[in-house]
Amino acid sequence: MDLSNLAPSKGSVKNRKRLGRGPGSGLGKTSGRGHKGAGQRAGGGVKPGFEGGQMPLQRRLPKHGFRNPFRVEYSVVNLEDLEQQFEAGAEVDPAALLAKRLVRKGQLIKVLARGELKKALNVKAHAFSGKARESIAAAGGSAEVIERA
Repeated sequence: MDLSNLAPSKGSVKNRKRLGRGPGSGLGKTSGRGHKGAGQRAGGGVKPGFEGGQMPLQRRLPKHGFRNPFRVEYSVVNLEDLEQQFEAGAEVDPAALLAKRLVRKGQLIKVLARGELKKALNVKAHAFSGKARESIAAAGGSAEVIERA
């Protein structure tokens, strides 16, 4: 096999329309554009959403909702996840959580109190719920807040 044998898959490439090549082609004379009007002219047509002068859908529907530009989104890690994934005395930081695929790269991390923690872990995250902080301390570990950049 070499470059001279390569060809596109069967049916993946269509022949282009040869417009204005006589009546026998079916696309002669007006080239499939019809007679007169904006649709026949170069650059003609209507913008997306135009409904022939009727009030367009995007203007008929009411405005809805609010998106807070200052919202801070956290990737959530629960105590039960830490219990399953880490050994006692382990250092749990964003890099360790990323390695265990509990969070994605570049996300802020918040530890929540779902589940039970029986191991002493040194947890570093951007935020903790009150109960999660208590549970980590009760298990003999430490909860350290990382300042977000």
